[in-house]
Formats: sequence, structure tokens, C-alpha cells
Amino acid sequence: MEYAVAFLPSAVRQLEALPGAARRSVVGAIETLASDPRPTGATRLEGIPEGVYRIRVGDNRVLYQVNDGRLLVLVVRVANRREACAQRALDRLRAQLRREGF
Repeated sequence: MEYAVAFLPSAVRQLEALPGAARRSVVGAIETLASDPRPTGATRLEGIPEGVYRIRVGDNRVLYQVNDGRLLVLVVRVANRREACAQRALDRLRAQLRREGF
């Protein structure tokens, strides 16, 4: 089954801010999530009740949610590895997901 892939507006801005080669790699990794939303190496983030996963793409990380009922992968954050999972960033992400209704 193919999953639809959607982005939060902030994730689109973060993706567009990446340099060309990094952006192409990240886009390729995101496209594969449609056929396999939990690939080898995907990690479920602890402490976020919304069930956010993380995949590594070079020096960048893609944080996303999987909704099996709707067959949807929602990309919520694209960031450098140092910024993606910092506690402060995760707190902001948690608040943003609540505001967005996810």
C-alpha cells in the first residue's frame, strides 16, 4: 500500500532552505516513505506522544508522523542533526503538533 506524503508548512520552508544536493537527498528519502513509512534505521522519538519518527539523511534528519488509518506520512520537521532532536526543538515541535491538531 502506498501512503500519501504531506508536509507541515514549516517543514516545507525548512526543506527549501537546504542546499541543492542535500535537498535532493532529503526529497528522495521522503519519497521512499510513501512505500515504506518505517524503513530500517527509522527511530521512534521518545517523549513525544504523537508518535514521531526520525530518519537520517546525511547530516540532516527528517521527523515525521505515520497515520496508518489514513495511509498518511506527515513530514513535520527537516533539520540539521544538531538541531533536529534538541530538547528545546522537540518542545516546540510538540506544541506545534498540538496547535495543528495532530
